[in-house]
Amino acid sequence: MTITEERPPSPQTVTFEAILPPAMAQRAEESGVKRAALDPLNVFVLSLLGGAFISFGAIFATTVSAGTSLISGGGLAGAVSVPYGITRLLSGLVFSTGLLTIIIAGAELFTGNNLIVMAWASGKVKLRAVLLNWVIVLCGNIIGAVATAVLAFSTTQYTFGGGGVGLTALATAQAKAALPFGPAFALGIMCNALVCIAVWMCFSARTNIDRAVAAIPPIAAFAAAGFEHCIANAYFIPVGLLIKAKAPDSFWTMIGKTPADYPDLTLANFVHNMIPVTLGNAFGGSIMVAAVYWFVYLRAKPNI
Repeated sequence: MTITEERPPSPQTVTFEAILPPAMAQRAEESGVKRAALDPLNVFVLSLLGGAFISFGAIFATTVSAGTSLISGGGLAGAVSVPYGITRLLSGLVFSTGLLTIIIAGAELFTGNNLIVMAWASGKVKLRAVLLNWVIVLCGNIIGAVATAVLAFSTTQYTFGGGGVGLTALATAQAKAALPFGPAFALGIMCNALVCIAVWMCFSARTNIDRAVAAIPPIAAFAAAGFEHCIANAYFIPVGLLIKAKAPDSFWTMIGKTPADYPDLTLANFVHNMIPVTLGNAFGGSIMVAAVYWFVYLRAKPNI
């Protein structure tokens, strides 16, 4: 009998190299197929979380921006003069907490789900499934964001910093509610092009550190630049409306303002903002990112 030496199995090769764009496109397509096939109830619950997580990023950004004279526009004792760009940079960096939480903890976000278009364009997902996912996720995100605004208002956190947090929240909501349709639509396009670029780059990641490094710069860029995100606005404007309608007189005395100083901050203008921003977000994510990368990496190649 011949005895042969058994060789131990070769260890699996481990690599930390980033995944390259062609493989990223495959990942994005597979992710779209899986997301479109999720149970609608699970999608809705995860969408509520997505709206809440984006709102937490918005709360963080509002708090970091509070108490600066360029943000408050005056009227707050002890306000510190900070260069506009620095304030916006810090605000954008902390706002990225929202998307990172969604990506790592797991949740559904309408703007990121625009990338499902890649799976639809490849014929792996029906248009009806894409639209159903978008409707459920959009509704869940908005409900989650508005509910978070109600909860945030009930904490009276807007009175922190001598009313600086509330003053910043009001200024932010007023500026968004006052946007005309055209600029709101264009700002929405710019915003979700960056959001979907952030999600797209996360398909190159192998670790959560990779995901954070990939996602933070585009998210910080859109938030710092003042681009419009429909789910973030579903927090920013409602919390401003709540402060305007229900904050006690002591708060208005503290910040040196009155509700009349925010004439555009109305429920009607909230709706008028959400429509163009949502349309712009859908265009920016679906056409400027999903369709482009599908065309480059996934479309059928002719036989030569």
